[in-house]
Amino acid sequence: MPGRIIHPLASLAGWAIYRGQEYPLPCSGLNGASEMVKGPMVEVENAASPGHVYRVDAGKYSAMREAMLAVLPSDPPGMTVADVKTHVVPRLPEALFPGGAKAGWWIKCVQLDLEAKGLVKRSDKPVRLYLA
Repeated sequence: MPGRIIHPLASLAGWAIYRGQEYPLPCSGLNGASEMVKGPMVEVENAASPGHVYRVDAGKYSAMREAMLAVLPSDPPGMTVADVKTHVVPRLPEALFPGGAKAGWWIKCVQLDLEAKGLVKRSDKPVRLYLA
């Protein structure tokens, strides 16, 4: 379909952007039936795409943000993303992240949002994260 723009973060969050408008995307339910994404959403920024805002699940974002801010050091060089994941997963609610599922995607989502807001900084290769 010409003119259709779907950003990867938007589609994972259950939203598509088409000609400047946001539309909820259907997702597969437990029984295979199509249902719409439910629950509160929060708008996040992306350090790689200044000025763009994406909508994601508020509960998962909030849990990951709280866990990341609790484990990240305040001084450079910081922690590698793999170390962040190791320390964050035990702090996440099992109901939202069963067995740490999707934690890597949410770490990246929250990392980019916190970088855009100036709360987290990264060092050069290998990428290490620390509080600003």
